[in-house]
This record gives sequence, structure tokens and C-alpha cells, in this order.
Amino acid sequence: MAKMKIISVQLPQGLINALDSLVRRGVYPNRSEAIREAIRELVKKELYVTESEERRIPEYVVK
Repeated sequence: MAKMKIISVQLPQGLINALDSLVRRGVYPNRSEAIREAIRELVKKELYVTESEERRIPEYVVK
């Protein structure tokens, strides 16, 4: 697994409540994993298509 770095993010209370609900339901083990998954999906959606058209493997794709 890649080395993790800590970042600080400010979220509205409603999003925090929704994250906590997902964790309580067992959808994600913790807030961090839920946020990582959301960011992975965003990166795939916004960047992967463009970079794959350039026929190279983006650095953020974990093998």
C-alpha cells in the first residue's frame, strides 16, 4: 500500500453526518476510507478517460 499522508478538509456538518451513517451501516470501515473511495471515483471520472486516450497509465492508478 502507498504511504498515506494526512490532509485537512473542511466539510459541512450534513456531509459528516452522512459519512458517519455510512460507517455505522458498515458500508465503509471509517470516514477516511469513504473519503478515499469518493476521491478515487472523482479522479477516475475527471482524469482517467483523458489520460487513457493519451495511452499512458496515470500515476494515480494503483497496480
